[in-house]
Amino acid sequence: MIASSIGLALRQLGRNKSRTALTSLGMLIGVAAVICLVALGRGATKRIEGDLQSFGHNLLFVVPGNEGPGGRGSAAPFREEDARALAQIAGVAQVAPIAARPLRAVRGDQGWRTTVYGVTSDWFPAMGWTIEAGRSFVPGELASGAGVCVLGATVVTELFGAQSPLGLDIRVGKLDCRVVGTLGRKGENTFGQDQDDLVVVPLATVQRRITGNRDVATILVSAADGADSQDVQREVEAVMRVRRHVAAGADPDFFVRDMAEAMGIIDRISTILTAFLGAVAAISLLVGGIGIMNIMLVSVTERTREIGIRLAIGATGRDVLNQFLVEAVVLASIGGTAGVIVGIGASMLVARGLHLPLVVDPEVVFLAFAVSATVGIAFGYFPARRAARLDPIEALRHE
Repeated sequence: MIASSIGLALRQLGRNKSRTALTSLGMLIGVAAVICLVALGRGATKRIEGDLQSFGHNLLFVVPGNEGPGGRGSAAPFREEDARALAQIAGVAQVAPIAARPLRAVRGDQGWRTTVYGVTSDWFPAMGWTIEAGRSFVPGELASGAGVCVLGATVVTELFGAQSPLGLDIRVGKLDCRVVGTLGRKGENTFGQDQDDLVVVPLATVQRRITGNRDVATILVSAADGADSQDVQREVEAVMRVRRHVAAGADPDFFVRDMAEAMGIIDRISTILTAFLGAVAAISLLVGGIGIMNIMLVSVTERTREIGIRLAIGATGRDVLNQFLVEAVVLASIGGTAGVIVGIGASMLVARGLHLPLVVDPEVVFLAFAVSATVGIAFGYFPARRAARLDPIEALRHE
């Protein structure tokens, strides 16, 4: 019975292919929009989470000043002694003080504006960096402030092209340094920042030969596996309050940013935005449903005499109701099926263009299709009910 009703509905819809295609287009756009926007929203979330994880594992950023605008410049910088004190906290795996300065790197007639980071050996594992070629710094180089450096992939390309930079010299500002290693490539983050555009030198080298002071701009604290990052964060804040002579209850002149907490906030925001985008896209499903109702009403008017003949030869009002409902559902399902195909294809193309991971949730695809079929029933019921209530005699008289 159902199969014959579907076959009859397909034959009826096939009589006017253009009208069927245009009516299904509304459902196609709605389903495709829901799938595509939700997939892109989740892809963006995954990309941001991946970028945050690339900073390192269980990472805390300790920065002088307040989080508000202009607060950082009014606070005294850190010292290496602060980092050594934080390293004594239980549950801490690595502590990496950092000093940074934007400078021009030069090799022969090639120059490139980049950022020079003065770091200790803990910086590499804390930030999740790997040495692609060569080595990192040895203890003697870190202690003496030697003129050695490790280059990011972008700086290697700009200064050396395809040539290996190992063992060669570059000038960074007024510092001459020998390249002892290169970093593995990370690429751009979600905010368009090139993570590979950097030159890494020992912290003592930056302090003695570039900045001329012992300032530390940021201290990275990596919590050990199994340690609660929130507990570590509280201990870090307590230690820094003592070292910076901040009275109990007073606002500190530093702040600690937990990357895990940032990831949680971003995840909640992206979930809300994805749901909002999906809801906005779902409005087009309602528009498509209105289009189906309009066409089905026109179809009832055009087929009034046919309905009268069916009622006259024994069909019941329920039979007519079911037939028109089946036609509405088939019409919506055609658009829904095409929308699934277009939505997945569009998600793939846009994700590739925006360099986002493709995250198509089968549940969302099924839900979008199910909603399109439900919309077909909801908006097809009124025309079907109107057809079922036609008087056979009056229907047969219709021209």
